[in-house]
Amino acid sequence: MSGHSKWANIKIKKGKTDALRGKIFTKIGREIAIAVREGGSNPDSNSKLRDVIAKAKSNNMPNDNIQRSIKKAAGELGVSHTTFLRWAKEEGKRNL
Repeated sequence: MSGHSKWANIKIKKGKTDALRGKIFTKIGREIAIAVREGGSNPDSNSKLRDVIAKAKSNNMPNDNIQRSIKKAAGELGVSHTTFLRWAKEEGKRNL
């Protein structure tokens, strides 16, 4: 009777779908960041951002994730992408 555990089957399916959703959310988050950098964080004045938000909602991306991506790209969360890149570059030099 090996392989007949219902929970094991659910766990495997859920793991696959969660990995796929995470991959999609990451791609949409990058698109949101690009749209914010190009036209600002206000979806009313930034049509590209408005389109990406609609795409995110059609893929069932939670509103918290959408707002966090917008704030992160706008620099409102404190840690900017350039700060992280600068840190990673320095960390790479030390580990050589």
